[in-house]
Amino acid sequence: MSRIDATFSALQAQGRKALIPYVTAGFPFADITPELMHAMVSAGADVIELGVPFSDPSADGPVIQKSGEKALSFGIGLRHVLGMVKTFRTADSATPVVLMGYANPIERYDLQHGQDSFIRDAGAAGVDGVLVVDYPPEECTVFAAKLRAQQMDMIFLLAPTSTEQRMQQVAEVASGYVYYVSLKGVTGSGALDTDAVQAMLPRIRAHVRIPVGVGFGIRDTATAKAIGKVADAVVIGSKIIQLIENEPRAQVGPVAAAFLRDIRLALDA
Repeated sequence: MSRIDATFSALQAQGRKALIPYVTAGFPFADITPELMHAMVSAGADVIELGVPFSDPSADGPVIQKSGEKALSFGIGLRHVLGMVKTFRTADSATPVVLMGYANPIERYDLQHGQDSFIRDAGAAGVDGVLVVDYPPEECTVFAAKLRAQQMDMIFLLAPTSTEQRMQQVAEVASGYVYYVSLKGVTGSGALDTDAVQAMLPRIRAHVRIPVGVGFGIRDTATAKAIGKVADAVVIGSKIIQLIENEPRAQVGPVAAAFLRDIRLALDA
């Protein structure tokens, strides 16, 4: 059983929903990420999605794009991100960490370090899952199987435009959880329609037997609580990035933790 499976099983037994914050690795300071991850766990985060900075993101809105550009300006690459996870693991062996990003950094890493070196090194660092935005399920069954062999899960996105066929394709390959993108568009865009999410989840669950998390557009306790009533997990990214981007270094962790603590209380209420 992967760490992600164990976490969701424990939460289900407690009747609780997973809180999954997203932060960009190496933002807003190059060396702050492990410290920020610990702060978020202390505030009630169950899984952490760690964004791998990339120069040409297709699913990220302006807030997360800007955070990625800043991390890239510090020279943060996939090798550094794996090092951050390894550092985090020295004090936390339980909280799952999911790397979220794009195919290019992974494939470049393998070109530099040898075939399947990303999977080997991610597993050694303590990564629990990988979400690659531009890896369609029908083209990465082998990659997903290699991840599972190392106790890592392959996370996939589903969207309001996803067909029944796409849901079934994802169901056949995905493990850990599925990430439902609640809005048409990029991260941080539009207003969340909780009724539309509630109507979509039964369609997804007709195909997918693993937990379903919902993200994009969740910005406060009210939207988190509404989504928590129907989903297995609530994913929050852009709002956290906005809150911490201009904070002095000493306040980054406390500001993120204070926000997440309120979300956690709302989900558990």
